[in-house]
Amino acid sequence: MIAPHSIPPTVAQSSDTPLYRQVYERFRSAIAEGTLKPGDRIPSARALAKEIGVARGTIEVAYSILAAEGYIQARGQAGTVVTPNLQAPGRATRASAPRPAGKADIEWPRSDAPMPFQMGLPALDAFPRKLWARLGARHLRGTHASELAYPDPSGLLSLRTATAAYLQVARGIQCTPSQVFITSGYNNTMQLILQALFKPGDSVWVEDPGYPPTRALLAQAGMQSVPVAVDGEGLVVDAGVAAEPRARGAVVTPAHQSPLCLSLSLPRRQALLDWAERNSAWIVEDDYDGEYRYVGRPLPALKSLDRQGRVLYCGTFSKVLFPGLRLAYLVVPEEQAPRFERLCLLLAGGSPALTQGILASFINEGHFGRHIQRMRRLYSERRHATAAGLSAVLGTRLHIDPQPGGMHLVARLDGHQTDRALAARMVENGLYAHALSHWSAAPDARSGLLMSFTNIASAEQAEQLAGRILQLM
Repeated sequence: MIAPHSIPPTVAQSSDTPLYRQVYERFRSAIAEGTLKPGDRIPSARALAKEIGVARGTIEVAYSILAAEGYIQARGQAGTVVTPNLQAPGRATRASAPRPAGKADIEWPRSDAPMPFQMGLPALDAFPRKLWARLGARHLRGTHASELAYPDPSGLLSLRTATAAYLQVARGIQCTPSQVFITSGYNNTMQLILQALFKPGDSVWVEDPGYPPTRALLAQAGMQSVPVAVDGEGLVVDAGVAAEPRARGAVVTPAHQSPLCLSLSLPRRQALLDWAERNSAWIVEDDYDGEYRYVGRPLPALKSLDRQGRVLYCGTFSKVLFPGLRLAYLVVPEEQAPRFERLCLLLAGGSPALTQGILASFINEGHFGRHIQRMRRLYSERRHATAAGLSAVLGTRLHIDPQPGGMHLVARLDGHQTDRALAARMVENGLYAHALSHWSAAPDARSGLLMSFTNIASAEQAEQLAGRILQLM
């Protein structure tokens, strides 16, 4: 496989360094940095010489040095490749730059394969890939020339319509397609909301503990996060009023509080809506995994109780289906729809129409609803199996909070462990967990680990992983 992005685009004719040496060093750097990987095919000397405007002999000299040092191998008619099984020079000893510690500083994993307990991932092994491929092929075959133009920045009408219909049935939200906006994820959704309805200097309630990127997004927009405590009934509205009664808004996760997975009680929901109405404040409802409740039926959305048009409802397809989809949605009050339409047009966003069209068919043909039902059963089983496997090995060292739903476990540590140190050791050893204390602004935040169960297939697998955790304690 040729990696065009790693080819030296040009060389400096006026440099004191010989041209062949410049080519050599760029290829060596690309291999050392992992841009060119073992087995990757590189261009022929003739093709590269033509591409960067040098004599073919210059490239051949550089290639001969790379070959002599073992970086590349000639394969005859198959071309020249980076030496298979090559240990890239310098990578094992390269020190990463120090990062300042911070309350919202969470190291999100970036790897080709999911790590055990990695949060934010649905059960990737259970997604109906063949069905999705068939729908994709059908859409490609039926594509008209007019559909190759720029997509609607607010979202494909068929997907906005399908989303509105789904939310009315599944979440009790009465909305029209014009109130639904398709985004590329939570960050994109929040950026739209903050630009449309808030201004720098505004104060906004956030749950504590709560999703760290929310605080980071508010800070980036020049706004002040006001941490509000969470108890067994969810956000403590009275505490928010005491801390900042004139806040411009609140960002909440009523279905499954992030990260504690508690549900906002009905009295608290009403108190929050009353506060927003009295103060003309906005409530951002982040319903990131509200479909997955394992005790009784999923609770209606807070938006379904909104009679004054103060709630903006955020949902995501990426966590329900697969993160690579990069599709989410936002439902705004009816009178705010024109403002968001104009903002979407100004920002010139919009996800690929083909992907949106496939998803619209996936919903309209009933596959989406059936997939959620299957995942609800599967997650209930995996949640139970993961909790049982961890408890069997770790015993009193780790206590798993009971919770009605969600896609991760909250595991409390005994008094002899600090969550940040343990989470860091787990990452270093190929496991993953979020330190619960990272999600809080409180100086006395409780220790705990946040661990996803969605890709843990059995109690036996959970026990094996728990044994690895035990060795790190």
